[in-house]
This record gives sequence, C-alpha cells and structure tokens, in this order.
Amino acid sequence: MLPSQCLCTNLRRAARGVSRYYDGALDGFGINVAQYSLLNNLLRLDQPSISSLAEAMGLDRSTLGRNVRVLEAAGLVRLLEGDDQRNRLVQLTEAGHERLAAALPAWEAAQQRLIDRLGAQKRETLLALLNELA
Repeated sequence: MLPSQCLCTNLRRAARGVSRYYDGALDGFGINVAQYSLLNNLLRLDQPSISSLAEAMGLDRSTLGRNVRVLEAAGLVRLLEGDDQRNRLVQLTEAGHERLAAALPAWEAAQQRLIDRLGAQKRETLLALLNELA
C-alpha cells in the first residue's frame, strides 16, 4: 500500500481491513459484519422504523433498505406496516434471533482479539477519536 497523509484514505483503509477481519470471523454464519450489525441493532431497538434504524446506524435510508431486503430474502427479518405507508417497521424473525445468537461467540472472539492487539488504552483512545469524528 502506498503511504498517505490523508485522514480519509487512512480511515477508509483501516475500516476495510477491520471489516474483512470481522467478515472472516463471521464467515461460517452466512452473514457479514454489516449484516451482523444491522441484526444486532434490530435486537436492541425492537421493531424500529426504517428511518429510525437508518438514523441509529448512521446510514441513509436507501442503503439500509437494500441491506434489509437481503436479510428479508434470507428470512432473518420481516417488514411490517408502520403508522403510515411511507415508513415500515423492521422486525427480527426467529431465524434472525437464532443466527445472531449463533454468530455472537465468533464476533466476541474477533472483538477480543482486536482489543488484545490494541491494548485497553489504545482502544479507549481510538473509540474516543472515532466518536469525535462521527
């Protein structure tokens, strides 16, 4: 890789590398880290609207909609009618709950390996810097 002083280039490069790392950890579960994150957020938010889920995840509605459709086709989520026809609710199915539970130990192990690699202080510093940038 060519070295760069550009923060954006380095952040994107790091994000791609970390995503590949987590994707590898989740390889046997039929979901990638973005899908795992979406399922996990659904669990935490309990039937959010597409708009509120997109906002919580920092995604635009169209990107989230594409990701939701993939998970819906896999039977991991379902769309429900919301208060009005423009905003539907997203619900984790039983299969989605099971997939998330099955993948959790692999995600936790990957998370711990990265924490061990960075050390507690660097992890806290990294999280603070990322939150500041977000």
